[in-house]
Amino acid sequence: MEATPTRTHHQVTFAVLTVGVSAFALLQSLVMPVLPTVEAALGTSQTNVTWVLTAYLLSASIFTPIMGRLGDMHGKKRVFVVALVALAVGSLLAALATSLSVMIVARAIQGIGGGVLPLAFGIIRDEFPKEKVAGAVGLIASLISVGAGAGIVLAGPIVDLLGYRWLFWIPLIITSIAGLTAFFVIPESPIRSKGKVNWLTAFLLSAWLVLLLLAVSQAPSWGWGSPKVIGMIVAAAIVVAAWIFAESRSSNPLIDMKMMRIRSVWAANLVALLMGIGMYAGLGFLPQFLQTPSSAGYGFGASVTQSGLLLLPNAIGMLAVGLFSGLLAARFGSKNLLIAGSLVTASSYFIIAFLHSSEIDIYVAMSISGIGFGLAFAAMSNVVVAAVPPEQTGVASGMNANIRTIGGSLGAAFMASVVAAGASSSGVPTEAGYTNGFMMLGIAGGLAAVAALFIPALKRDKKTHLEDTAELSHPELAMVAGGTLSGDRSE
Repeated sequence: MEATPTRTHHQVTFAVLTVGVSAFALLQSLVMPVLPTVEAALGTSQTNVTWVLTAYLLSASIFTPIMGRLGDMHGKKRVFVVALVALAVGSLLAALATSLSVMIVARAIQGIGGGVLPLAFGIIRDEFPKEKVAGAVGLIASLISVGAGAGIVLAGPIVDLLGYRWLFWIPLIITSIAGLTAFFVIPESPIRSKGKVNWLTAFLLSAWLVLLLLAVSQAPSWGWGSPKVIGMIVAAAIVVAAWIFAESRSSNPLIDMKMMRIRSVWAANLVALLMGIGMYAGLGFLPQFLQTPSSAGYGFGASVTQSGLLLLPNAIGMLAVGLFSGLLAARFGSKNLLIAGSLVTASSYFIIAFLHSSEIDIYVAMSISGIGFGLAFAAMSNVVVAAVPPEQTGVASGMNANIRTIGGSLGAAFMASVVAAGASSSGVPTEAGYTNGFMMLGIAGGLAAVAALFIPALKRDKKTHLEDTAELSHPELAMVAGGTLSGDRSE
């Protein structure tokens, strides 16, 4: 009888996945606080330099579900390595860029790496013992939020010590190491879905995402009532309808509309949209708020580095919660964690809106928001992964991450409009503009909690959880957060 080949231990696989996902997460936010530096270095304008963010966002929105689908079909490990190669190539090109056009192309290539998140979820589901899937998925999901927060914290020191080009050299080094290690260490997935990529529906998906995200990202400068913005939003709605029709009629859909109609999936996607609004808009505008000179009547006149340190409790809170997300899900259920996380996040933004006169106010609010985002994003991923069959893990989690990105783009655009509406004659936003903006983000968090109520009731098997965790040593609990998927099933 032929012996079964030995597969890499799941903890080794998890370590490699962590490095790859962390690099992608850092690239989401590293350039946010230093756009003025990039603008000066490339000799461009404030309006044009925003494309450094927009190009990355558009590319990631398009390629995340496509890469997830390709991984389900052709092997998650193989496509995961390709995604890391794209991150590395894009980082190299960005580090060497001497013009805005080259930088935009580089950021678009980096966006292809958005596929690392759904592919990582799929690899975890294929390779990990069932009782440890929830904890690992929760921690990987938390890394996206932690990385986004860490990017803002680290950007200032990196630029001060090494220069802005190291914002790309460092991710290049990390992704190159992760890609090589993944190629040799991660086992290829034994689970494949049949069929091929439907390029018509992929084109339609890309078209409506580009139209929508381009409209909302440019609306603050063009005006929400401008013919270009209205025209693109109307066109996006038409193409969305055509995309849904084509996907529904396709025998080989990119996004299975039947899957998207699963109550757990669509409810989690709605939560992702609303929480994405809160996270990306908050991380994008809090540094500006903190860096405003106190002579404006608010703000702290903080440097890029100082504002990053004020946001550090957010990243710490998300990581701390992520480490134990599996245990919490097994104890309380992912639905309850999702509701709690949304409400906690909402409360943090209301605190910032009305209490921001001292640094301690910011530290407290950031600590609370880190806990809220950590709970919500870890639980959200577990809900999606548990609701779909293994062969659809990549595309389902990819679309959830994609919708979160869309929410981030919408939130940034809405926040820019609200803050700019209260700008003084000198162009400096007023305190009332930021207050209204943070209130809006708090309301988005509250609506996310309402959306989470639509997730079907979840069963928790406490006995199984206790048996599983009793077998784990303390170091193992710290590594995989000891979650149990059997304790988190839709009825």
